[in-house]
Amino acid sequence: MNYVRTGLLLAGITALFGVVGMMIGGQQGMIIALLFAGGMNVFAYWNSDSMVLRMRRARQVDENTAPELVGIVRQLARRADLPMPRVYIVDNPQPNAFATGRNPEHAAVAATTGLLQLLSANEIAGVMAHELAHVKNRDTLTMTITATLAGAISALANFAMFAGIFGGHRQNNNNPLGGFGMILVAILAPMAAALVQMAISRTREYEADRIGAEICGQPLWLADALGRLDRGVHAIPNGDAERNPATAHMYIANPLSGKGMDSLFATHPAMENRIAKLRAMAGTPISPTRRRKRPWS
Repeated sequence: MNYVRTGLLLAGITALFGVVGMMIGGQQGMIIALLFAGGMNVFAYWNSDSMVLRMRRARQVDENTAPELVGIVRQLARRADLPMPRVYIVDNPQPNAFATGRNPEHAAVAATTGLLQLLSANEIAGVMAHELAHVKNRDTLTMTITATLAGAISALANFAMFAGIFGGHRQNNNNPLGGFGMILVAILAPMAAALVQMAISRTREYEADRIGAEICGQPLWLADALGRLDRGVHAIPNGDAERNPATAHMYIANPLSGKGMDSLFATHPAMENRIAKLRAMAGTPISPTRRRKRPWS
């Protein structure tokens, strides 16, 4: 059901792209917008991993430069029956992690220096298992395409705003609402795209939590990690993510501050709900109990 819902949401955001194009240029504008969307998706398919990693200034590591992290990822990938992904570290004090890549054969996982300093080996294993679950489900491609389309819709909406303001006095047979319609589209289209983007992210996060817990075999490792990450991201801002929020949904924990933001516009499910589901998987009470385990091996 989650895959069907994700497919419908992707279809919806693509249709929204066409609607914005139609409001700007009629049927011809819709066709051009949909062709443009297709071209952007092709570009995102082949370049999604390098785009995101460059944006976050991630550096690739190996057994010599980060033996513990690479060893954890290697063992988890073996347990998940996945090819070994490339492993990156992002120099950022906020504890967080993400995965990217068009398929399991071209995947990469990244952790921030803040995460590696904050979490135990067990908790790091839980987080990396969550990211590998995204790789296994091919969520990394879905989320990159979603971000690309949402960004393009925002760009089109800005164009519609200028066209509505400066060209609204002209008669536009393609747009029955004229300049007012363009301004309306410019306001509502990015909001609709953001809602669809967030709905897809929430759907995939719950599934990645479940499969990640199965990969590492210990739901509490991920539950404990999420609790500490939630406190960490609220205490330490992520300047890179704030400047480029389009990829915020790719992180395991929402890297944006947005303290006053309504839950409807949150890119991630409520952390307490995610933790509760993981604790239910482990058969433990929902109320947190801090217990240290032996290092994962």
